[in-house]
Amino acid sequence: MSLHATAANLVTLASEGAEHGGNHESLSPYLTGFGALGALLLLLWITTRFNRDR
Repeated sequence: MSLHATAANLVTLASEGAEHGGNHESLSPYLTGFGALGALLLLLWITTRFNRDR
């Protein structure tokens, strides 16, 4: 398979997935964002508890 044919197949595959927008109906961006923020704050808290000598 040539490079040109591979690139053409990838463009076709990418354009087929663009029709739906890439968002899942049950995935809330606010819930995802606050969940990620909570996880990072928890990791920050754990890190600061283990680094008491400074």
